[in-house]
Amino acid sequence: MPEILRLTPSQRSRCNRLIKRLCANYDDGNCLLLDDGEPCVCPQTISYSLLCRYFRNAVLPAEKELYADIFKQRTYHCAECGAAFVPNSNRQKYCLSCSKKVHRRQKNESARKRKADN
Repeated sequence: MPEILRLTPSQRSRCNRLIKRLCANYDDGNCLLLDDGEPCVCPQTISYSLLCRYFRNAVLPAEKELYADIFKQRTYHCAECGAAFVPNSNRQKYCLSCSKKVHRRQKNESARKRKADN
């Protein structure tokens, strides 16, 4: 069984917002998985630990920055805008929104240079 991870207060509040927005088993503060006829409070929303396996495996990966913060993964800062992001490879230096803009800009510059040489 994986170890129980402790959450900081800011991580906990971010997790609770994520649960309320994305968790399929969350119903007005209650957990549908633990419901046996009587409503049961969602243990993940009242705890400072990462308890729920469903939340850990299905909901938490949707927010990469929070996932990286909790599991102590390395984050990088975008070379264009400075925002923190979790890289998909070891060579990535731009966040997803900036990478599209930078790629388009580099492609246009290359096309202009090629056209000017001809």
